[in-house]
Amino acid sequence: MKPTRIPALVVTLVVVAAVTWVIVRFLYVSLPLLPWTMVPSLLLLALGELYTALVTRSRIQRKPGTKPVEPLVAARLAALGKASAYAAAVLAGVFGGMAIYLASSLDKPTPRRDFYVSGGTTLAAIALIVCALILEHACRVPKGPEDEDQRRSASRL
Repeated sequence: MKPTRIPALVVTLVVVAAVTWVIVRFLYVSLPLLPWTMVPSLLLLALGELYTALVTRSRIQRKPGTKPVEPLVAARLAALGKASAYAAAVLAGVFGGMAIYLASSLDKPTPRRDFYVSGGTTLAAIALIVCALILEHACRVPKGPEDEDQRRSASRL
């Protein structure tokens, strides 16, 4: 598995935001109020992934008082981080596109409420992206002395 590429996440977010903006232009009047519960849900997921990243990193580095991590567990956590980053990029795009559309209607109470909810959800989704990338990075195997020797011998060739 290759590490998540940040440009791919940005492209995903921007494309989904543009598509959402186009769709919302025609359907906003028929949409129900946005649920504010997405904000704390995404923030709790972000905190959970950040905590898991910190614990996993210390276990991978075999700090005193920690149990070693099973390789399959580390691989699954890395996959979770990657999947969470892409899912959060899609959510940030959807709610970001909606916030961009609603920015022109802040003088009306319902669009103003939806703007704040969609803006908060976008920020929470971005926080989840960051924590997911931290989790994925925490699952990397630390470089040992043999890696340095291989790099030196490869550079001589």
